[in-house]
Amino acid sequence: MSTELPPVAPEVLAEAVESLTARLRKKLDDATAGCADAATRETDGSVTFRFGEDAVVTLRPGPAGTVTAAAQATCTCLLAPRCLHRAAALGAAPLADAAPPEPEPVPESAGSAAAGTERAPAAASAEAEAEGASDEPAESVPALTAAQLGAAAALWHAAAEALAAGVTAGGAVVQAELLRAAHTARLAGLPRAEAAALRVVRGLRAARERRTAHRLGDLTGSFRELLHTAGVLASGTAGPALTGVSRRAYTPGGSLQVQGLCREPVLSATGYGGVVTHLLAPDGSRYSISDVRPGGLARARGAGRASVALGGATLDHAGLARGGLRIVGATVSAEGRLGAGRGVKATPLPGAAWTDGPAAPLFARPAAEAVAELLAAPAEAAETETALIGCDVTVVGAAGDHLLVREAVPHAPLLRLLPAHPHPELPHTENLRRIASYPGLRLRVLGRPDLDRAATLRPVAVGPVPGAQYTLRLPEDWLGRADLGYDRLQGEHFPAPDAATEAAGEAGPVPAADAPDPLADAPLWRVRRLLETGVAGGRRAVAEAARGTAAQAACGPLRRAGLTAAADLATALAAEADRRPRDAFGRLADPSPDGYAWAWLAAATHLAAAERSLVAASWTATPNGATPAAP
Repeated sequence: MSTELPPVAPEVLAEAVESLTARLRKKLDDATAGCADAATRETDGSVTFRFGEDAVVTLRPGPAGTVTAAAQATCTCLLAPRCLHRAAALGAAPLADAAPPEPEPVPESAGSAAAGTERAPAAASAEAEAEGASDEPAESVPALTAAQLGAAAALWHAAAEALAAGVTAGGAVVQAELLRAAHTARLAGLPRAEAAALRVVRGLRAARERRTAHRLGDLTGSFRELLHTAGVLASGTAGPALTGVSRRAYTPGGSLQVQGLCREPVLSATGYGGVVTHLLAPDGSRYSISDVRPGGLARARGAGRASVALGGATLDHAGLARGGLRIVGATVSAEGRLGAGRGVKATPLPGAAWTDGPAAPLFARPAAEAVAELLAAPAEAAETETALIGCDVTVVGAAGDHLLVREAVPHAPLLRLLPAHPHPELPHTENLRRIASYPGLRLRVLGRPDLDRAATLRPVAVGPVPGAQYTLRLPEDWLGRADLGYDRLQGEHFPAPDAATEAAGEAGPVPAADAPDPLADAPLWRVRRLLETGVAGGRRAVAEAARGTAAQAACGPLRRAGLTAAADLATALAAEADRRPRDAFGRLADPSPDGYAWAWLAAATHLAAAERSLVAASWTATPNGATPAAP
């Protein structure tokens, strides 16, 4: 039985691999395989690995449970610390995250001086900054330092090498180069680039270990983000959004009055779990209070009723999601997250239903308008990933892995509902499955649009539609909504079965075949497959896939569909992948992977933009209520 290994700081692993000789690096992948199964946890909290009779590696994590220094990993062999055993043990352990940023202290005087002022919505301020339309005087974008430019260039080169290698050749040595470049980026003050590199390394590990949660499309997206971030930073033209912040800044927010909207579990792939409660101010400003710590699934499930650590408030997250707070001396981050500074005081307020409180405007306009606003925002804006929209829908029925619904507006397209958190131990999937068994049910949905899928919404909470007969029947103390990540819908929460037949006939269930998906139907999947082939098999796989008649067969449908730019970029990528000029002695004349990486990034960026336009079109209402067809 394998032992849970302590996380290892990326720079510790990178240093261990870098210290190996070329001969030992070739053996590292084989040595790392199976290390986790042979690990043993000792009584003092350390973890040991035995390699034969004379080599024992010991990992002694620090107080936080993470190996953060080279001295915390030792080996008893004669080559230590530059030995294969130590590097293999460190490589078998999971990568550690950067320490969660702590709230920056706000002087009590500053909080008092700001009392009574109102804060602009986080989404509006972020969008204004991105577009240069802030109410504050415009500040010139600070130029990147020489250290930042050098770190970005090194990270670009490491990412290009990893892309050219692909999953098949992206072993421990390639990953260590990325980790070394990521550490350099962190030291230079480029936290966003560092985070993108760590996501790529974790994706490579998951792919090589063939984990069930691995998706090649996710790793492709991670490579696109890393190359884009590093490339723009290395050019010296990046703004603050691409630089990122390593510390969440909290500024005085004055006096606030907020109402609970809903709560949802938080579960990360790196072992963190918890809850976030979404809040609204009377003017529509959006805020949140989160409680996320190490603990994984158990922490996510139990945090729904954890106490709210804010200004002495006597509420838990379950009560806050259906209640409210009056906050004096609030501190707020740019994303709208409320901080718990020394001068913050909070008093509980009675809750309000979605129909009476500040949440009512969320359901007052069609979902298509809200999604169009999100899609029009800059890609770097945090609002595009976290915004919640509301709509009233009628249940059509289950279709594959999703639930089909139709919004209660004229000529609305079919929408797909997918679990916000598909983990089987969380109730999202079970709740949607139960809802799907009531065709014709009227439902008020609050969810997060999935901007990578056609007309797809991931619901976080649901409630009854005001005035509808065939709708949910929730307890009074739930205040007209159910948090799908914590509340479990039961039979008593649904209308009587005798009304189901009539309501289902009015809804007019539509087979899944009549719900077109312009994203899946478009020939752009050929470009996506080429890009994913490059991620999986590297540069050589792209060159092999495009030789002979394969290139014409792939690009022909794209050109006939009018997607000539996509066809040209795919052709250029294939040509660059196969371009390996050699000198008179058979040596590569241009071994740099930069040209291939730029060609891959150009095709990936165009594909992302084209798919985003198709997603936007899928939300658009049409005269017959059908989803717009693909070009």
